[in-house]
Amino acid sequence: MSRAAPVHGPTLTMADSSAPQTILWLMRHPEPEAAATGRCYGSLDWKLSEAGIRQAHAGANALANEPLAAIYTSPRQRCKQAAQILAAGRQCLPETMDALRELDFGEFEGRDYDEIAAAYPDLYRQWMEHPTEVRFPGGEGFSEMRVRVLAATRDLRLRHAGQSIAMVTHGGAIRIVLAEALGMQPAGIFRIGQRYGGISMIRYFGEVPVVELVNGEATSPSLTHSRANKNIPADQA
Repeated sequence: MSRAAPVHGPTLTMADSSAPQTILWLMRHPEPEAAATGRCYGSLDWKLSEAGIRQAHAGANALANEPLAAIYTSPRQRCKQAAQILAAGRQCLPETMDALRELDFGEFEGRDYDEIAAAYPDLYRQWMEHPTEVRFPGGEGFSEMRVRVLAATRDLRLRHAGQSIAMVTHGGAIRIVLAEALGMQPAGIFRIGQRYGGISMIRYFGEVPVVELVNGEATSPSLTHSRANKNIPADQA
């Protein structure tokens, strides 16, 4: 009988509440403009819809009392707009990081899903059944995205050890960071929901991550609880 590969690393270690705490807020970009509806897009640079701008303001209000030391954003406009709204009235300005961009879908970019299914039936079927195993023609594959996102996230955590920071990025990137923190295998990342404007939070006790919030709504009381809960006992982490 085959055995699943073990998950190694700090995800198996009990959190030490005395260790320096680094807080990572993850905000998915809000709703993009209507032209994106029903189309495959990753590298295409859609702006936010009017509803998306309202979602961005709601997210900024939810985190208004969080002392963010830095805000990092994907280079896509739908993220940069939200990051600028989040940064309003703060000392820190959004910093763009190319590594936080969404997956590049190559030749699939901007096409509707029926069109893709008709033009690439075998690849489309593989994509629907095993999304993390596909490399998109003229684009990239999930494994490449995972490497760049996790490397950037680790660099930011080390740069801002002991501080609270925010990343405004894409659903795929946020799922990658959360899955790594939870010790999930990459194939399971789509079990993690990501709504437009959704907010997640990971508290790192040294190198040990504790996921406190996943896909929260800006108006949810759970956001207030996560901000207030600064000292989690190790046996409750």
